[in-house]
Amino acid sequence: MGSGHDAVAAELARRLRGAGHEAAHTDVLELLPARIGAGLRGFYRTTVRHAPLLYAGIYAAFFRAGAGPRPGSAPLTALAEDRLRAVVASERADAVVAVFHLAAQLTGRMRALGRLTVPSAVVITDFDVHRQWLHRGNDLNLCLTPRLARDVRRGLGRPALACGPLLPDRFRPHPAGAADWRQRLAAGDGRLPVLLSSGAWGVGSRLEATARLLAGAGYRPVVLCGRNTRLRGLLSRVPGTLAMGWVDDMPGLLAACAALVDNAAGQTALEALAVGVPVVGYRPIPGHGAAGVRRMAALGLTEYAADPWQLVQCLDRRTAGGTAHGRPVPAARRLVQGDVVGALERLCA
Repeated sequence: MGSGHDAVAAELARRLRGAGHEAAHTDVLELLPARIGAGLRGFYRTTVRHAPLLYAGIYAAFFRAGAGPRPGSAPLTALAEDRLRAVVASERADAVVAVFHLAAQLTGRMRALGRLTVPSAVVITDFDVHRQWLHRGNDLNLCLTPRLARDVRRGLGRPALACGPLLPDRFRPHPAGAADWRQRLAAGDGRLPVLLSSGAWGVGSRLEATARLLAGAGYRPVVLCGRNTRLRGLLSRVPGTLAMGWVDDMPGLLAACAALVDNAAGQTALEALAVGVPVVGYRPIPGHGAAGVRRMAALGLTEYAADPWQLVQCLDRRTAGGTAHGRPVPAARRLVQGDVVGALERLCA
């Protein structure tokens, strides 16, 4: 769903290959028969974009913990078992690592039923570790922070370690390309650029209003519209706003901005923290986005703005030094890089 999970899988595969291992990447949605996976992806994209209240209800029913029987994904994951077994056999895999919650339910169910004979690990990419990430059948859970790992161990009764965010090495302070981006983003009137992220699909609540708010507060809104050309066209008409499509040099762009306004608590927020750019959560997308944005703030990694006035206050406070280079984010030091490859090697030993 989106590009965040693919980015995590690609970075994990790169690290494994760098350590001398082989890695194969399989999309769990493609393991489902009769194009069910494509239908799920389309339904999710449509509901998040056009019916956020519907998705919020689905998230509350299927993802949040609650008393009594709760609906799950077991009937859906059962449809992918035969194909996953075939992939494991053809690749002669020593382990299966899930980086998406549906895949975590698939591997956990198969391990619990004895239908997957190799160990399974789960890289949990969310700050709000909802119940669809968790299955007692999986052998190991890898989390973003030590606190999240502790919560998973206590709640699930299964091994969990902190591995930190799986980001490429280019996401670091003072990345190459930042100077070029600063020159490109310079407004000529001293306004600091503030980046608004809407993910690969260009999803967000009232992004046009947020851009107008930032422009009126003396900032230059720079909006990442992903692959949503309609959104890019709409925001391009907002005075003082730079609306951008897909960007390959994200480290340089982030480093050239004074702050990131985030609505999903996903990869872009982690990338900003790694580069040294403060993050403010605002108008999060429903479900995992809203839960994750609030959890990141509760962990002290970001700030959360509940209304337009708070957003402007947060940005004014974060940019008080008048620099567009990004300021160090002390809380980001909690996102230590764990030895994810070593953890998987020990799992397979």
